[in-house]
Amino acid sequence: MVRRVAFAVPGDLAAPTGGYAYDRRMIVELQQLGWRIDVIGLGDGFPRPSTAQKAFAENQLAAVEGSDPVMIDGLALGVLPEAAQAVGKKHPLVALVHHPLALETGLSSEDAEAMRASERAALAAAAAVIVTSAPTARLLISDYGVPQDRITVARPGTDRGGAVRAHDDGVVRLLSVGSLVERKGFDVLIAALARLIDLPWRLSIAGDRTRSPAVSARIDADIARYKLGDRVEVLGALSDERIAKLYASADVFVLASRFEGYGMAYAEAIAAGLPVIGTTGGATPETVPPDAGILVQPDDVAALADTLRRVIANPAQRKTMAAAAREAASALPSWQESAKILAAAIERVA
Repeated sequence: MVRRVAFAVPGDLAAPTGGYAYDRRMIVELQQLGWRIDVIGLGDGFPRPSTAQKAFAENQLAAVEGSDPVMIDGLALGVLPEAAQAVGKKHPLVALVHHPLALETGLSSEDAEAMRASERAALAAAAAVIVTSAPTARLLISDYGVPQDRITVARPGTDRGGAVRAHDDGVVRLLSVGSLVERKGFDVLIAALARLIDLPWRLSIAGDRTRSPAVSARIDADIARYKLGDRVEVLGALSDERIAKLYASADVFVLASRFEGYGMAYAEAIAAGLPVIGTTGGATPETVPPDAGILVQPDDVAALADTLRRVIANPAQRKTMAAAAREAASALPSWQESAKILAAAIERVA
C-alpha cells in the first residue's frame, strides 16, 4: 500500500531558510521511504497574510480530497486556526512547528499574545505535532496546552562535512549563516566585532537579504558606521554547495541569534568540525555541546566580544573546540533517521 500525506507549505518552498530546508529535505527523504507527498501551496504573506491570502490558503486546504493525513507547516498553521479545525474534522492533522510564531523577535506584546492565542487554537486541532527540538516540545506543552503524547521530536538531520582547511596567513575566518532578520542578531554580532579591530579576522555572512529589507539596510549601515567594509562580506542567499564550501574554509562559526527553535546552522557547523560561538536563546544549548561551543546571553554585545576575542586570539582553544565538534558530529541524526521518526508519527495518526 502506498503511504500518502498532503504537505501544505506557505510561500516559496525553495526559499533559503532553515525551515524550508527542513521541509524540502523531509519531502525527499519521505519519498525515498515510499511515501507519496502531495505538496499543497498555501500562497505568500505568512505569518501575516492579507485577507485575500488567508482566504486562498483556506480554500487550498478545503480542497484536499480523501482522508489521508494533512501536514501543515507552522508558519501558516499558527494563523489559520479555523482552517486547522476544519481540516482536522476530515483528515488526521499533523502540525509541523519549527518554532512558535509568538517568539519571533520584534513583535509587540499585543501581537505576540494574538499570535500565541491563534497558534494555541490551531494546535488544539492537531492529532500529531512535529517539533524540531525538545525545548520547543516543552514550550508547546507548557505554553500552548499541547498534550505530551501528541508531540514527536524530529530533529533536522545533518550531512557530514568535509575536513576543515587550515590557513597560514594568520587571519581567522569567521562564518555566520542565517537570514538577515532581527531574530538572528546580526546587529549584535557587528557591534561586537567592532570592538575587535585590533585582531586579524574576516567575517562572511551567508543569508537571505530579502526577508526583511529594513534589517538588511540596518546591517549595511552598521558595517559602514563601524568602518568594517573591508572585513565583513554579506553574501546573500547561496546554494547548498557554496554554503558547504564556506563551512569547509571557515575557522569559527558564530551566530548571535536571539532565539532558535533548533538551530540548523549551528548543527551544520558542528558537522563541519567548527568551533561554535552562539547564544543561549531557545534550543541552542541543547544543539551545541559545551566542549564544542561557547554560548552567551542574547543581546549581550560585551560578552560576545569577549568570547570572540578569546577564541580568535587562541589557536589552541580553537583546535580543542574543533576536535570536540568533530566528535559531537557523530551523534547528530542523519536526515534518513529524522525522516523515519517523522514518518512513524504520521503513521500513528493515519
